[in-house]
Amino acid sequence: MAVSYFNEMFEGGRVRAPYARLEDWVAAMPPEFRSMKQEEAEALFRRIGITFAVYGEGGDPDRLIPFDMFPRVFTQAEWRRLEKGIKQRARALNAFLVDVYGRGEIVKAGRIPQHLVYGNEAYEKAVAGFTPSKGVYSHIVGIDIVRTGPDDFYVLEDNCRTPSGVSYMLENREIMMRMFPTLFRENRIEPIDNYSEVLRRTLASVAPKKCDHEPTVVILTPGHFNSAYYEHSFLADLMGVELVEAVDLFVEAGFVWMRTTEGPRKVDVIYRRIDDAFLDPLCFRPDSMLGVPGLMDVYRSGGVTIASAPGAGVADDKAVYTFVPEMVRFYLGEEPILQNVPTWQCGRNEDLNYVLDHLPELVVKEVHGSGGYGMLVGPKATKEQIETFRSKLASDPAGYIAQPTLALSTTPTFVEEGVAPRHVDLRPYCLVGEQIELVPGGLTRVALTEGSLVVNSSQGGGVKDTWVLAE
Repeated sequence: MAVSYFNEMFEGGRVRAPYARLEDWVAAMPPEFRSMKQEEAEALFRRIGITFAVYGEGGDPDRLIPFDMFPRVFTQAEWRRLEKGIKQRARALNAFLVDVYGRGEIVKAGRIPQHLVYGNEAYEKAVAGFTPSKGVYSHIVGIDIVRTGPDDFYVLEDNCRTPSGVSYMLENREIMMRMFPTLFRENRIEPIDNYSEVLRRTLASVAPKKCDHEPTVVILTPGHFNSAYYEHSFLADLMGVELVEAVDLFVEAGFVWMRTTEGPRKVDVIYRRIDDAFLDPLCFRPDSMLGVPGLMDVYRSGGVTIASAPGAGVADDKAVYTFVPEMVRFYLGEEPILQNVPTWQCGRNEDLNYVLDHLPELVVKEVHGSGGYGMLVGPKATKEQIETFRSKLASDPAGYIAQPTLALSTTPTFVEEGVAPRHVDLRPYCLVGEQIELVPGGLTRVALTEGSLVVNSSQGGGVKDTWVLAE
């Protein structure tokens, strides 16, 4: 039986209103012009260094993420609903983090199992009892959203640690405006170019209690071998802050200092792009060469803010994800605006039995997996792959969750034969500080292979510009 997918441009044989002005744009674009523009876009991406390394693979270590020139479009009304739901979710996730590193009321109330929180490998005992500045643990929340119908949006997962991809959101827009200026004059599209300004304001707003001056913000990177290094340097340039590695920082007299040509300079906020385990060799992994010895002592004494906070990862664990709607109710006293995808926790016997009986129909994911790795897409899998996952589930059921294969919406996408529908998701970036803000748009990822539902860049997916139409 063929599955029906919601096409975001066409409904009932007619062009939906958000895409009305794009129909003529496509019709007036001959194939040779489109090819020329596609080559121009790739040259621009290559020239400014927007590349993506995939670990463990041969070939080009700095390959381009495919860029599709056909934009994805949302109406203002659609975006308002998404924005409201994303902000609600970010508030609940941060309330959960403050709670579980403090009194643990949600666990005591029996609303989430204790072992999922305190037995979670992402739960950092080193910060238990500590509340970060302004009560914010996750300062940049990347919430992955899928659409299945005109009014049907679901949260696929939450990214509370260091969600990547915002550089693509910004560069997709920059390149589209450069290549098709007339298109932007003919369509009133909400701007996103103030993202770096909002990010810097957000980070400065959560400066620690001991900061009595204009906060000094830095971005801490593992270095240029990291797959997201371009993004680290890109954001540092846009915000006008220093991009530093561990060797550039040191701890002295209860503060973190940055080495500069004019002598040491106190650092107040560290936007870290390295994992918890590598932040401080005196607290976490002793063999880490990427962290700053003594950093956690300064953090716990209120001498520096780390964004996002160590320990935030317990909120984006895929098993904990199933309880986010309950967090919204528990902490905010509200009903969730955005729904979760129905999820089976394989650590429960009843759920496991159902999943094992329906593997060919389901998507199975590692609880701690990311990037599209360690997952099974049942309807697209071979019998051998299904049986391999059956063995994995039998040996470590609690390490996996399963979800139905959603009928992800499609958007028009330029392919070799012309324009064809391809499946997409959306990652907006919600910034949490004294205020909760997000720019109108996000990163649309597209599964370029016909029929594929896997949009991750590491799995061959591409990216699109995302438009929110102004009223």
